[in-house]
Formats: sequence, structure tokens, C-alpha cells
Amino acid sequence: MKKPLATSRVLTYLWSLALVAFAIVAAPDMAHAQDAPAAETMAAEAASAQAVATEAAAAEETPTLDSGDTAWMLTSTVLVLFMTIPGLALFYAGMVRSKNILSVLMQCFAITGLMTVLWTVYGYSLAFDTTGMEAGVTNLSSFIGGFAKVMLAGLTLDSLTGTIPESVFATFQMTFAIITPALIVGAFAERMKFSALLIFMALWFTVCYAPMVHMVWSGDGALMWDWGVLDFAGGTVVHINAGIAGLVAALMLGKRKGYGTVSMAPHNLGLTMIGGAILWVGWFGFNAGSAVAAGSSAGMAMLVTQICTGTAALAWMFAEWISHGKPSLLGIVSGAVAGLVGITPAAGTVGPVGALVIGIVAGVVCFLASTKMKRALGYDDSLDVFGVHCVGGIVGAILTGIFAFPSMGGVWSPAEGATIASQLWVQTKGVLFTLVYTGIATVIILKIVDALVGLRVNAEQEEVGLDLSLHDERGYNL
Repeated sequence: MKKPLATSRVLTYLWSLALVAFAIVAAPDMAHAQDAPAAETMAAEAASAQAVATEAAAAEETPTLDSGDTAWMLTSTVLVLFMTIPGLALFYAGMVRSKNILSVLMQCFAITGLMTVLWTVYGYSLAFDTTGMEAGVTNLSSFIGGFAKVMLAGLTLDSLTGTIPESVFATFQMTFAIITPALIVGAFAERMKFSALLIFMALWFTVCYAPMVHMVWSGDGALMWDWGVLDFAGGTVVHINAGIAGLVAALMLGKRKGYGTVSMAPHNLGLTMIGGAILWVGWFGFNAGSAVAAGSSAGMAMLVTQICTGTAALAWMFAEWISHGKPSLLGIVSGAVAGLVGITPAAGTVGPVGALVIGIVAGVVCFLASTKMKRALGYDDSLDVFGVHCVGGIVGAILTGIFAFPSMGGVWSPAEGATIASQLWVQTKGVLFTLVYTGIATVIILKIVDALVGLRVNAEQEEVGLDLSLHDERGYNL
């Protein structure tokens, strides 16, 4: 039965009111119900973004292996080892008399083995253990590392130094530890006992070389690192260090028998040229490898090394030509080595212009030091270790303080407030500290060795030659 119209309208109005009331009451809850998933989604997205950012930051802080950097450092390590054997060995062997060629080769080869063992046992630890170091704080750890890395403890397949395996970094630095004491051999060539050499080198490595590496290269808290000394590849650590030790050794052993009255001309300059050329090529590993990465710094180091070396070779040649009337092969090769030494501390901070200037100054100054100064002072530095390596290292270290600045064509980013004058003082302070520390330490070490076994061969052994008297061999059987 059909309801009256009035009743139907009333019911319709009531139903409409009920729907409106329901909408008013339920709408907020429904809105919240719809907003809840959106809020949760936004929160989840924010958390996810934060997690990604955290992971990215951790990835930046945690070094990862780079195969390109590793390949370059493996190559550099081989090049630096090649500098000593056969490079330096042949360079020196050609400059001594024929009766002493094997003694020099033997000394370089024995040092290579000895330093390999000492570096493994404790040298790497003394050089690069940073326990107790703190930026701006000077304590015992500022001068020498600890023993946490003895026997290369903690070095595993997974341990990294920057972006290369720590094993590669340790081996690369080992080759520096090999060539540095080997450089000293040239200063006392033809007159030191072989037994004395082994003891001296072991003590010198421990007391002079490892601490110098630590003070210059081990990072925040190290003495000369905190001073701000710029030494990219070893001006103080390698060349000034070895050069001043060579001068001290030459003075304490005395002159060779007949020095100044008997001809002591190099017996085979062909060997010297071959050795010098190997040093030139190997030095790219020495300098460009010190960037510890295959990047722009390594590229610039390679470029300035080539520029400085070629310039210094010509500078020495022309200086000799003007002074003596004729250019010599020994002179131009020695000039190249002087350039290699001069650019070593500067290779990572100077540009091409700085390399040219350092090459000119190193070539001329090292020529004067190895000829006129040596004759004036009368010391017998057999193969000019002091004149080339110490003097060349000083030239490079000081001029780094000038030509590292961008205003002088350099690629260094100086700290706020740094000036050429302030950096020159820092560089000079580093040079003076090295000269004094290593000079005094070398005197003490040689005194100890002399008391133990004696430093010098006797007159008869020196006359016969060290090849026969110490090693029972001849370099030439013609």
C-alpha cells in the first residue's frame, strides 16, 4: 500500500539529515584514516633519504680500493727499486776505479737486502705507526713511531692506505728506505770496510732515516708535518738526510790514499751514463708515485720532474763549459741527477715555471759545490754525494717555499695567512733541523762502528782494491 506523500517527504528529509550528520561526525576520522598512510609514507621516505645520506657519508669516509691507483703504485714501486739496482749501482760503479767496481755494486745490492729486512721487522712501524699522535701536540710520537706495526702487524689483504692496498704502500716506501742509505755509499767509496758498512747502515736507518720519515710524512702530530714543511717526495727525508751523512762519513774516514796527487778518474763513464739514465726514468716513480694515486697530482709531478731534470742537465753542462772550456758526459749526467734531486721536494706543489727555475739553480749551484767548493774545503767526497744530493736537496726545499704559491705558478693551496716569507722560514727550519739532527747522529753512529770493527780498510787493502781484498773477485778478467 502506497504511503501518503507527506510521510514520504518526511522520511526523505530525515534520511538526508542522518546522512549529513554522519558525514559531519565521520569525516574527520576518515580524513585521518586517509592521512595516516600518507604521513607514514613521508616518514618512511625521509628515513630512507637519511639512511642513503648516511651511507654516502660513510662511503666518503671509508676508503675503497681503486684499481687504477693500485696499478700506478705497483708500477712506481718497481721503478723506484730499479733506481737502486741497477741504476744507482751502475751510476756509482762507473765513477770509481776499476779495482773497486764490484765493491760498490756489492754495497748497493747488500743494502737492498738489509733494508728490506729491517723495514719489514720494525722500520715501517717506526715510520708510520701514528699511535699517540695529535695535531698540534709535540710529544715522543711526534719524532718516532711506535711498535704497533712491527713485523707488518695488521697488514692484511683488506687493509688500505688511501685507495691502494697497504701492502703496496708499504713496499713503495720500502724502496725509499733502500735507496736513501745506498746514496751515502758514494761519499766513502773505495775505503770503508764491508762489515763496518753493514753495521753503519743498520744503525743509520734506525736512528736517522725512520724518524725522519715519521716527522715529515706520518701526518697530524708529526713534528715537521705540523710545522707545515713541504716535502713531496723526499728533499729532507732522502737527499739532505743522506747528503749530510755522506759528508760526515767522508770527513771521519779521511781522504783516499793518494787523493789530490794520484789520478782517480772514473774508469767507465759508459756505465755511469747508463746508471744515470735509469735513475732519470725511475725517478718518475719516485716523484709521481709520491702522489699515491693515478691523478692530476701525479701528472703534474711527472711533468715538472722532466722539465727540471732536462734544465739542470743543460745548466751544469753550460756552467762546466764556461768554467773548464769543454762540456763533459760526467757533467751533464751529474746535472741531470742534480735536477732530479732539486725537484723532489717540490714535485707536488710547483708548476712548470718553478721547475725551470729550480733546474737552473740546482744545476749551477751543485756544479759549484761539487767542484770549486769541494776543492776549496779539501774534503774527499768520492762521488759528490754532498755536492749533488745535500746541496741539491737544500736548493729544492728552499725554492719550494717560493714557487709552490699560485702567484708564482705553483699548484699548492696555501693555508689562510700563509705568505712566501713565512713558508720560506718553514722550509729553512726543516732543512736546518735535518742537517743538525742527522749530522750529529751520524757522527755518534760512526764512532760506535769504529769502536766495534773499525771503519776503514788498511793501506794494503786500499792499494790492492776492495774487489780483491774484501770480496776476492775482479770486476774485469781480460
